[in-house]
Amino acid sequence: MWERDRLIRQLDRLVDGMVALQHDGSFHEPNLDGTPGDYISFDGWEWPQGVGIYGLVRYWEFSGQDRHRQLVEAWYQRQLGRPLPKANVNTTAPMLALSILWDRTRDPRWKEPLERWAGIVMDDLPRTEEGGFQHIVSDSVNPGELWDDTLFMVGLFLASYGRAAGRRDLIDEAVRQFLLHTHYLTDRKTGLWYHGWTFEGRHNFAGALWARGNAWITAGLLDFIELGGIEGGVRDFLLGCLRTQAAALLRYQDKSGGWHTLVDDPTSYLEASATAGFGYGLLKGARLGILGEDAREAGLRALDYVLSNIDETGTLQNVSYGTRMGRNLQFYHDIPLQPTGYGQALAILLLAEAVRHTNDVELESA
Repeated sequence: MWERDRLIRQLDRLVDGMVALQHDGSFHEPNLDGTPGDYISFDGWEWPQGVGIYGLVRYWEFSGQDRHRQLVEAWYQRQLGRPLPKANVNTTAPMLALSILWDRTRDPRWKEPLERWAGIVMDDLPRTEEGGFQHIVSDSVNPGELWDDTLFMVGLFLASYGRAAGRRDLIDEAVRQFLLHTHYLTDRKTGLWYHGWTFEGRHNFAGALWARGNAWITAGLLDFIELGGIEGGVRDFLLGCLRTQAAALLRYQDKSGGWHTLVDDPTSYLEASATAGFGYGLLKGARLGILGEDAREAGLRALDYVLSNIDETGTLQNVSYGTRMGRNLQFYHDIPLQPTGYGQALAILLLAEAVRHTNDVELESA
């Protein structure tokens, strides 16, 4: 049985595995400015590291241990002591955890970079029609495109920092982004989410129901409502979207507990980071009474799958590498596997949520 103490030991191993991540040169795409991009090493400022440090700061909230807070603070002290990359959707991701750190500690070191970055997001990031954040990233401009990744990388930061700083304008902008992306990216037949939408031709590219893109939503919707203090009709609307998505996810879960990288395509490979994100959202939704017992059972099966993919170094395996917008479905089949910070973080979120269920639920070992 996976008891509480064993899960916590696995959590600490995941932290160690994330901190030890280093690129080996296999994936080093050039950025738009010609500099090499590092989307693997822990010691860098990009979206994989941003999601990774978010998982770590949420674990610190859960554990209350000074060593976790010190690890987060040391990471930001080191990164903010260097020239930061140009602001875009993906390089905004590390600001989310910083907003939570500042909200909990009110350490004055963090306020200026948070305020400055929020201003850049609001005033300078390119927009699509209807004011959506164009998914411009370090190596691609993507004119006229909305991606589901954007909500996790930018929307959560605006909501979190907006609430912490008492800035209603940031929360309102985050709400607009969630509603706009929901309108253009949800599949009305299944309730799942497409990877992207383009206003240039007005279509959903390959129509891919990509797993990790869906996991950004399953994991992110409840965190968005929590971090931004979202209430009323917007909250009810988004929870309705979550329930519909969750019902579809339960139909497509593999007998192993995992999900395929294209949710509705069993010929695509099983993928661990999306499975971790789904498991986290399903378990959290069940704990909060938003989703039912079937969601909790599916989340525990996802936990079993994720635990079986953590190796002896604390590294989550079978994680698909960063995924651009696919123009055909085969593109998603061909994404290589590579351990990453976001894989580690989504597993951390899942295991920490699972610990909350150990008082009344027995967890089968992987």
